[in-house]
Amino acid sequence: MLNAPPARRRRPLRAFAATFAALAWTTLDWTVLAAHAHAGAPEPVSRVELTKMTGRWYEVARTPNAMQKDCEAATADWTRTGEGYSVVQTCRRGSPEGPKKEWKASATVADPVKNAKFKLTFLGGLMRQEYWVLDHRADEGWLIMGTPGGNYVWLLSKAPQLAASARNQAIARIRQLGYDTSALEFPQQAR
Repeated sequence: MLNAPPARRRRPLRAFAATFAALAWTTLDWTVLAAHAHAGAPEPVSRVELTKMTGRWYEVARTPNAMQKDCEAATADWTRTGEGYSVVQTCRRGSPEGPKKEWKASATVADPVKNAKFKLTFLGGLMRQEYWVLDHRADEGWLIMGTPGGNYVWLLSKAPQLAASARNQAIARIRQLGYDTSALEFPQQAR
């Protein structure tokens, strides 16, 4: 390799730089841009019982985002692992029966007082994002999760379909928290 022409030696470096730039843009899209576009998400309202986070959560509604474009039947499976969680987010492209897309993350509690802020790391730590449980109704099986920048919000349910009255109450709560509910997407769940 020492005798290779200079152009050949630069190719791996260019490929690495392009990959790094793509990852940096993805991270920037999730963190920096979100943090500066809005004044921020409201603080979580109450303490989260950590045992309530485990299990499968179904997406009922979300603000549009690049990572979940054309995602249906979206779920997040939270499994307790020592001091944190293993989180597997899944969706199907185009329809509830479409090709599967999956993201794996590790989550840790960022605020041990309320247990409502979580730091998630993706791609072995290359990407990081904080998610806050802004409100939850354990008795009705739903929670509202958002990013600290205030750009993104999700309504998650313990059941694939949320009862109409609970869904309406949760959407009203999202509006009270300052989000534009007319912009929400409502992904289909598998039947």
